[in-house]
Amino acid sequence: MTRTLWIDATAGIAGDMLLGALVDLGVPVESLQEAIDAVLPGAARLTARPVTRAGLRATHVDVRTGEDGTSRSWVDVRGLLEEAPLDAPVRGLALRTFERLAAAEARVHGVRPEQVHFHEVGALDAIADVVGVCACVVASGVERAVLSPVTLGSGSVRTAHGVLPVPGPAVLELLAGRAVAASGPDAGELATPTGVALATTLAEESGQLPAMTIGAVGVGAGSRDVPERANVVRLVVGETSSASLPPAQAAVVLEATVDDLDPRVWPDVLARLLDAGALDAWLTPVLMKKGRPGHTLHVLALPADDGALTGLVLEHTSTLGVRRTPVTRVVLDRSWTPVDVLGGTVRIKVGSRDGRVLHATPEYEDAAALAGATGVPLAQVLAAAAAAAVSAGLVPGASANP
Repeated sequence: MTRTLWIDATAGIAGDMLLGALVDLGVPVESLQEAIDAVLPGAARLTARPVTRAGLRATHVDVRTGEDGTSRSWVDVRGLLEEAPLDAPVRGLALRTFERLAAAEARVHGVRPEQVHFHEVGALDAIADVVGVCACVVASGVERAVLSPVTLGSGSVRTAHGVLPVPGPAVLELLAGRAVAASGPDAGELATPTGVALATTLAEESGQLPAMTIGAVGVGAGSRDVPERANVVRLVVGETSSASLPPAQAAVVLEATVDDLDPRVWPDVLARLLDAGALDAWLTPVLMKKGRPGHTLHVLALPADDGALTGLVLEHTSTLGVRRTPVTRVVLDRSWTPVDVLGGTVRIKVGSRDGRVLHATPEYEDAAALAGATGVPLAQVLAAAAAAAVSAGLVPGASANP
């Protein structure tokens, strides 16, 4: 069994909300204070109190500091963490969190990470949030963390750089390729850079609550009490099977329904999308309004490729719009092993999990090329390649690295 943490950020996320949820799980405030004092001796004091948010019980943690508004660079924060008497796993997790923050800010402002000066996230309370959360997660023995879709908010927020749109640029950089996110109906900032950096550093998976034996639930409250929406983060700790699915990856599905495109064009459209980085692209026949036959084009893509692939769909089909749906996908480890077949070579695509083969399939293009070169029917080449794969030990249950 694997000790698993699910972070529910569907109402937003911030560092103090994570601290509150950890205390609600039963972590003593004194343990949090001890870890923070190791980095910021006497500079930040924690107090926890029960609150309600939209009628739900939760725990809110106040971080009180004598902060003077000092701007700290990534080098400054790194020095504080490296010199503090922290356990190595706690120090490493906190450093990775701030390193990701520095990289995100550097990309946003067009500078090197070493030149980044933290303002909001360099404040004492943000350092306390990061160190406290990292210390508690390490102490809890969590082996796996999964992050829910993140609700970001909307509108604008005033920062040291001026008024910025919500979601903030650094938040989007931190989420890119790591989690599913949506703006949400509420105005204002619901996900802070500190909260998102912690969540995406802790969790390498994105998805809904995994199948688990639930052990405990902690609810941490944000500062605001918003009517009709509980401003909370939930942490669910439990046990999942060690034979659980591979990590879920964030992806998007782009769709467009078309009834007026020359059907001879569709193969070219699919080929262009795949060449441009689509994970997959396919068509579904549909019956549209007024009884017109048409097709729905589906494109599975990584979030980073969303814009480019949407542009290709709009340019190379007759659609006037593209739908976008955030999804997660679970994939097997993949590799290719060449086998000798009929005097030529065909690659075997191997799908494996936990180092064991689940599927082994001849690569169609290789088999087709060999059939053309030898004159042997394609079906026979595929059968011979499958037999060669078995002879090479590429069978379900075998080691993926013989």
